[in-house]
Amino acid sequence: MEKTSSLTRVAEFSSPKLEALKKLPRISDYELPSLRQRISEMDNNDAAEETSRGYDSAGHLNDYDDYEALPESSTLTTHLIAGAFAGMAEHCVMYPVDSVKTRMQCMKPSPNAIYKNVFNGLTTIIRNEGANGTMRGINAVALGAGPAHALYFACYEKMKKVLSTNPGRNPLANAVAGCLATVVHDAAMNPVEVIKQRMQMYNSPYKNVTDCFRRVLRTEGTSAFYRSYTTQLTMNIPFQTVHFVTYELGQEYLNSERRYNPKTHVVSGAAAGAIAAAITTPLDVCKTLLNTQEQGVTHGRRSINGMLHAFRTIYDLGGIRGYFKGIGARVVFQMPATALSWSVYEFFKYFLTNQWPNT
Repeated sequence: MEKTSSLTRVAEFSSPKLEALKKLPRISDYELPSLRQRISEMDNNDAAEETSRGYDSAGHLNDYDDYEALPESSTLTTHLIAGAFAGMAEHCVMYPVDSVKTRMQCMKPSPNAIYKNVFNGLTTIIRNEGANGTMRGINAVALGAGPAHALYFACYEKMKKVLSTNPGRNPLANAVAGCLATVVHDAAMNPVEVIKQRMQMYNSPYKNVTDCFRRVLRTEGTSAFYRSYTTQLTMNIPFQTVHFVTYELGQEYLNSERRYNPKTHVVSGAAAGAIAAAITTPLDVCKTLLNTQEQGVTHGRRSINGMLHAFRTIYDLGGIRGYFKGIGARVVFQMPATALSWSVYEFFKYFLTNQWPNT
């Protein structure tokens, strides 16, 4: 009975009375300056309160409450330390896979160094050369990766702030910052790459890292350590552009508040590393050839110099497929390595910011 009565009242109200209500003047049709002024004052007060709590007008955390944007007094040191740990973790943990990738990119590999895939490469090297066979040259990386990545991340974070008023949320600024950071990083890392890759080769003639450095310097000169620098930049600038843009887009989608969130750093980092690695594999093959000066290719002739020379040589020996040698190993290396690098970097940035805010 009550239900029927309610429906009757709704029906009675629905037609002529509703039309009458629609014709009533709206509150905005009146001049209510005092009310409008009061609302404006409330809005201003709310905005001021949000700002005092650490939020800007767009609802994002302010610099001092967001670990992504550190105080100016602590930015450089924090990013240097976090970047150094990230670089060592990235290169050292995944070093055995990197060794397999270098050998798989050889143009004329020894019959004993032909691998079907990453797992086959690892097991074959360990079986024939022992576990140390996968780690030759790691000393050079351990010494060089820390300083190079410290400069890399510090430059990246600094340039994000210089180029954009909203650091980390501008894809173009992220890309440019990544490119500039790469120029600095590669200048420090290129000699390390030369020594590392020569040590990784099958039947490498060098006893250790020091022996490799001395012999290359004596027989080929200082220029040998920067023979692949142009190619490295040509590879790493698009690599880092794709890498940083992908990572920041992943963070924007998965972690829009830019809080410390290990899961999102891992996922975004892995995706960024895999995509960038696959796209730039042809240039990585060229870099490997320039760094190693593979004996089976040069045959005692003049060294392979420059990216174009390397490109022609690879095409002559392997055709189009030659440019993608080791692509699987490269992606397998870069996915976890980049995820680990970003995870370690974000952790130390968060840790240092919260534990030692004046670092």
